[in-house]
Amino acid sequence: MIDDTNTEDDPADGWFPESVAAGYDSPGGANAPEVVTSAVDVLEDLADGPVLEFAVGTGRIAIPLAARGVPVRGIELSRAMAARIADKPGGDAVEVTIGDMTKTRVAGQFSLAYLVFNTIGNVTTQDGQVDVFRNAAAHLRPGGLFVVEVGLPELRRLPPGQDIVPFAMASGYVGFDQYDVVTQEFTSNHVTVTPDGRGRFRRIPFRYAWPAEMDLMARIAGMRLKHRWADWDRSEFTAESTKHVSVWERAPH
Repeated sequence: MIDDTNTEDDPADGWFPESVAAGYDSPGGANAPEVVTSAVDVLEDLADGPVLEFAVGTGRIAIPLAARGVPVRGIELSRAMAARIADKPGGDAVEVTIGDMTKTRVAGQFSLAYLVFNTIGNVTTQDGQVDVFRNAAAHLRPGGLFVVEVGLPELRRLPPGQDIVPFAMASGYVGFDQYDVVTQEFTSNHVTVTPDGRGRFRRIPFRYAWPAEMDLMARIAGMRLKHRWADWDRSEFTAESTKHVSVWERAPH
């Protein structure tokens, strides 16, 4: 069930309007079955009761998690993204509230809150990211867990004087990140050229935060680090890791 929907591009949907939502579930990448399954396996194992997904999107993770019998609710800023959930098999099991994950509250206490696929970076200020942690903690019962999946900035690939790191190049597509190492802000840039020569440029702003900074955000919110892995396979997080899956626990009392 969704409490608000939209079928055309709307400024309120921010960087994920209808034109983006329409292609968000394209096969491969984050939507590959093995990628989804690995995340859902861990979340199901960590859950001990109802769970809440921040930035639930089109239900990529929430729907298969709910299909395993885990009660799932979601918060999503983009009406266009959330509208896809109801049209998917099993989507009616996921109740979505339209709102900002830094401050929107839903009723109840949860055993687990989670935020996947770099979405914490869509909050582009440190204060805003702290508010995400605080909001997650406010939804958790004592001993509840908050899980974040996010990539690490590729600053080691930046030689002096360079601020751009390409991350994808294929026929008709180039993707690159542009970093500001002073503000910790960066943009993800996507250039697409169709076979008939038409081009499209899309830029999405982010803010990166190191794992240690997120640990401090968690402490501000009354949580402590419980696990940190290099991926959903629970492999060891090392200096060579390109992302992390971190689990913080709200104080038991």
